[in-house]
Amino acid sequence: GGFQTFIPLAFHPENTALAHIPKTTGFLDLKNIAVARLLLDNIAHIKAYWIMMTPRIAQIALRFGADDIDGTVVQEKIYHDAGATTSQSMRRGELLQLIRKAGREPVERDTLYRAVERRDATFTVLV
Repeated sequence: GGFQTFIPLAFHPENTALAHIPKTTGFLDLKNIAVARLLLDNIAHIKAYWIMMTPRIAQIALRFGADDIDGTVVQEKIYHDAGATTSQSMRRGELLQLIRKAGREPVERDTLYRAVERRDATFTVLV
């Protein structure tokens, strides 16, 4: 039992009753990731949700303690219905490049964080 992942979501107040409060900054999002990694040692995974914090900040977060930036998303609605302007989708190749440029090795996983190996014409996940 217990938690397997902590996802510190970026605060997005637009189109809410909290619209008078400023949004978080990329710097604050990275601090949240780092503090989560240090203090939540009983939770194995820290996710930097790229849709909420932008792909670039999520990429940097991989060096601040995050070990998951989520995967390809066909279309995210909830955050964007509130007025978010970040990208709503990312292709697999873009995601792989983002992870590799952060100096990390991309690994496809299932919902229980077990590595999944897939072989096709364009990509092999290293386990």
